[in-house]
Amino acid sequence: MEMLGVTDLIVRPAAGEEKADLSLPPPLLCTTLAEGKAREIAADAEADDVVIAADTIVVHAGSVYGKPHSAEEAADMLRALSGSTHEVYTGVCVIRNGRSLCRADRSCVTFRALSDGEIARYIATGEPMDKAGAYGAQGKAALFVERIDGDFFNVMGLPLCMLGEMLKEQGVELL
Repeated sequence: MEMLGVTDLIVRPAAGEEKADLSLPPPLLCTTLAEGKAREIAADAEADDVVIAADTIVVHAGSVYGKPHSAEEAADMLRALSGSTHEVYTGVCVIRNGRSLCRADRSCVTFRALSDGEIARYIATGEPMDKAGAYGAQGKAALFVERIDGDFFNVMGLPLCMLGEMLKEQGVELL
């Protein structure tokens, strides 16, 4: 947000437990999770405050990957993504003056084939442990990404173009 010129922001992580209904289609799953976070924060915000929340998931071969809970789970995720293309969905919810807008964006990411050694060394950095799909394309896992089709920022967890349009609909002009 600072990159877009927003300097007067307060970051408040949602504390509530995420309850993912994996039977939902991926766009609805991530927007539902984002909306839950946004509503939690909006409950304590001023009416004119702009609350933005997001949630990112990775989908590959019918499986939904959130953040790994262990190094072993991270390795399993990365082995599954190795040498293939997967989808990254980010749900965004913007609440202002009681009005909620929720949308999802989708990007496709292709990984090159990864060796077990590369996966182990990457996990040892600690970077994958707080990332959906066990990787951060904006970090060391940039070495794994052959191609991104869609919004690069969506893969980072906040699709800025879509967010800008949502903010405009909420009466917030960034540029």
